[in-house]
Amino acid sequence: MHNSTINILVLDDEPFMHKLLARMLKNLGYASVSACDNGYAALELIDHPSDYPDLILLDINMPEMDGLEFVRRLAERCYIGSLILVSGEDERMHQAAEKLARAHKITVLGHLHKPASPQGLDDLIGKWAAPLRHKPRAKNKVYGADELRAAIANGELVNYYQPKVRTDNGHVVGVETLVRWHHPRDGIVFPDQFIGVAEAHGLIDDLTRAVLAGAFAQAKLWQESGLLLQVAVNLSMDNLGALSFLDEVVGLAAHADVPPQRIILEVTESRLMEDLRTPLEILARLRLKRFRLSIDDFGIGTSSLAQLRDLPFDELKIDQSFVHGACTNEKLRAMFDYSLGLAKQLGMEVVAEGVEDQADWDFVRKAGCDTAQGYFIARPMPAADLPAWIRSWQ
Repeated sequence: MHNSTINILVLDDEPFMHKLLARMLKNLGYASVSACDNGYAALELIDHPSDYPDLILLDINMPEMDGLEFVRRLAERCYIGSLILVSGEDERMHQAAEKLARAHKITVLGHLHKPASPQGLDDLIGKWAAPLRHKPRAKNKVYGADELRAAIANGELVNYYQPKVRTDNGHVVGVETLVRWHHPRDGIVFPDQFIGVAEAHGLIDDLTRAVLAGAFAQAKLWQESGLLLQVAVNLSMDNLGALSFLDEVVGLAAHADVPPQRIILEVTESRLMEDLRTPLEILARLRLKRFRLSIDDFGIGTSSLAQLRDLPFDELKIDQSFVHGACTNEKLRAMFDYSLGLAKQLGMEVVAEGVEDQADWDFVRKAGCDTAQGYFIARPMPAADLPAWIRSWQ
């Protein structure tokens, strides 16, 4: 049963649309509906607590203040309700408007093309949930270099492993290593809260060394128990600044007695390298020693095509932002197909990241992607949990 006490505001410059949507909402059982024909009037409502709308049905294209400017002004007022975009604009415009609203931290329930259907409207309003009015947004805590340095020394960094499976037969072929910080006070801290600190303060080599050593030791344990998995580890471009790093990787693998063919080194270039000579030499020589190289987050880096041209990658990982939902989104599908086709023509293995539901899984299987990973398959887990997960998956 839906919440009929929700305050709904219809913001559209056409009086006909007001009447149509108001009648539709009334028939669906929503009693509290108001309408404005311009953004200024709507903002006045929002400034009065008694009229505060829980949900706004917003037309993107209006004279004077358009819907995108209205979204910015909502954000300036820290609007805590939700939006549904209802307009005659095309799909790409709707997606851009949704992305903009979400970038402003405003909840968007979805979009409808005019003329909206009662069923479509009811389905989207059904997603509405009362906001946590008094709960401030949790700020990601930023950790200092000294605290991170101590954490690396004390062994507080722990590797989790996310399975990668073949799409044709579902076999588990490998894992991606994802580091977590088991913080004594804050619990599990994710890499986006400390990798940047490590890169900025010259700690990234120590951090990567700890992750590699743990992953290689684990790969050896799995190997001894009869689990032959490829183990992928992420490298930072900052690791590739000194040639000594090459010897460290080779030494760590030899010490753990793990064949390089079982190791995949994933590289993401999030910014352009000033000088490619050293990274190019390190990566090319690692490949000569039979480590496998993977280009991570393909499609969102600064020079993905240039990297594909210049570096001897074996594998391409299509970024999750082009995978999840691609089955129903033409723009994502075009980018997915482009990435997949490019990799296939270059003779590379292709991994789809961000497979989050059955629709994503069916899509990447049908598209002919080799391997998939994502929450639909499994979340990252401690190494100890993997054997039981594999039994349940198969």
